[in-house]
Amino acid sequence: MTAGEEDAPQRARRSPGRRAEAADGPRRARRSEKGSGTEDKHRVTARRAMHYAAEQLQELLGRAPESVSAVSPTSDGWQADVEVLELERVPPTTSVMASYRVKLNVEGELVAYERIRRYTRGQIDKSR
Repeated sequence: MTAGEEDAPQRARRSPGRRAEAADGPRRARRSEKGSGTEDKHRVTARRAMHYAAEQLQELLGRAPESVSAVSPTSDGWQADVEVLELERVPPTTSVMASYRVKLNVEGELVAYERIRRYTRGQIDKSR
């Protein structure tokens, strides 16, 4: 038998649920951090909300966030603005960026997002 043939039976024995468990890893880890019972309704910290917003938006868009530019508590969770590189160009100051507004529930799970702005990386906002 070759090395590939030896591995084949092991791959066949894996349960189909293992792939789903691996994909749900970060969320499952978050749930286990919180404990059980009434603790599940406690609001995550701003630091964790920033991390969860960037992480979950990356899962949906398939692009890594550049930064989280704002985070604020809401009555039903958190709202964060996440900056994402949408189109890389040369020179980098002409690359197209986007700001996404991400809404999380009190447990840090993404419930909504929307693109609120597109701009070039070198663009400076006008004074307000």
